[in-house]
Amino acid sequence: MSKLLALVDGSAYSQSVCDHAAWIAGRAGLEVELLHVLGRRETTSTPSDLSGNIALGARTALLNELSALDEQRAKLAQKRGRAILEDAEEILMARGLDRVSTRLRIGDIVETVAEAEADAELVVIGKRGEAADFARLHLGSNLERIVRSSLKPVFVASRAFRTPERVLIAYDGGASSMKAVDHVARSPVFAGLACRLVTVGQETPEARSAIEDARALLMAGGHEAEADIVAGHPETVIAQEAAGSDLLVMGAYGHSRIRSLIIGSTTTEMIRSCKIPVMLFR
Repeated sequence: MSKLLALVDGSAYSQSVCDHAAWIAGRAGLEVELLHVLGRRETTSTPSDLSGNIALGARTALLNELSALDEQRAKLAQKRGRAILEDAEEILMARGLDRVSTRLRIGDIVETVAEAEADAELVVIGKRGEAADFARLHLGSNLERIVRSSLKPVFVASRAFRTPERVLIAYDGGASSMKAVDHVARSPVFAGLACRLVTVGQETPEARSAIEDARALLMAGGHEAEADIVAGHPETVIAQEAAGSDLLVMGAYGHSRIRSLIIGSTTTEMIRSCKIPVMLFR
């Protein structure tokens, strides 16, 4: 059975992740697997030597106490993880989904997601995690790592859920954006939704031909579709155009990570600045 993998961490975005996952799964007939990943630091007992220059007996007693505290902390982290999964499961069941499973794992989140997504159609994750700085629009520390490594589409949930009706597709003619258009045209998730294609750049015969081909593919899939070419910087134009849409679909990270460190990343900027959910394709 095809499934959707939804990552929940107990942050303010977990509710939105569940709402978006329920919407997608309901339209596509997917099972939902809820995943919560505990870092190894949360579940291992590695007491520090905080005893200083004290007697040997006191040092041993202190280390034993620290070990016991670490063990208790690890148990509490696992209990909290199970509680987060149970709460998320209840939300999905209340939305009418009856095929929901949960998975609690310990380890690196990227490695765990890579394993869990093998039989999933897409991954749903919140834009920011528990440690995010909301005042500075800081992205979740693991979001970029997951998007860069995932082989499946990644749906980045916004903070609040709103039933999507209008989809904006950022189209640059590349392989990942063509993959995004093809997915929108074929997937029941997007059935009945109005679509708008936007290419950022100068109007040329080549650019117009490319975007019209993409528009034709969407229309063949039964969508109402518009296609526009807008001059300007991609980050600015797409952010402005997204303001009138409910969901942004785009290709992810067209450049290498090293190059992105030098010139920045349109993908990262889009996720950071857009207040609507973003669906990314590699």
